[in-house]
Amino acid sequence: MNKFLTFFDPFFAYIDAGKIFRKPFSWLYGFIAILNALFPFFLLYWFIGFFDSLGGQQIFGMILLWLVFLAAGWFSFQLWWNRMTKVATLTSNNDEFIVTPLYAHLLQTFGEWLGGYVAIVGALSALFLWIFIDPSVISNLFHYVGGGAVFGFGIAGILIAPIYGFLILISFRFLAEIAKALASIANNTKK
Repeated sequence: MNKFLTFFDPFFAYIDAGKIFRKPFSWLYGFIAILNALFPFFLLYWFIGFFDSLGGQQIFGMILLWLVFLAAGWFSFQLWWNRMTKVATLTSNNDEFIVTPLYAHLLQTFGEWLGGYVAIVGALSALFLWIFIDPSVISNLFHYVGGGAVFGFGIAGILIAPIYGFLILISFRFLAEIAKALASIANNTKK
């Protein structure tokens, strides 16, 4: 009878230790990393569809723009992959609050990714689009993706994008640190 009542104890211990949460978070980071590495190639396929309606200078500008996205994709891949390896060390088996630090780390990493992407891609894209591509072509390109606020600013986007990126970065970091602090206080109080 005792075996009957303790049959699922190993599974319950697995949940209580937090391993059931750390692995999926790690997989999510890896999946996002791979998506970021593949995104520039999807974008290249999409850009090639516009090449027949562009002149030589505009095609050169689109190639430079794609190189910006390629570099951002590689940066993003490395960021998510690096953070994926740290997920396993965020909590210990003795912590009662496991998901909060994991979620805070996800929030922080998302903010680092989005802030960096907006700052770097936004500024360089605005620069290359302003120099090499006709504004009417820009509006046609980005009509399909909701316009993109930074792309619509032209030369001002070069200055605005890094500011937006920094504000995104610091906002997400602040929210993540609040969640981490609460979890840390709760885990240390229990001990």
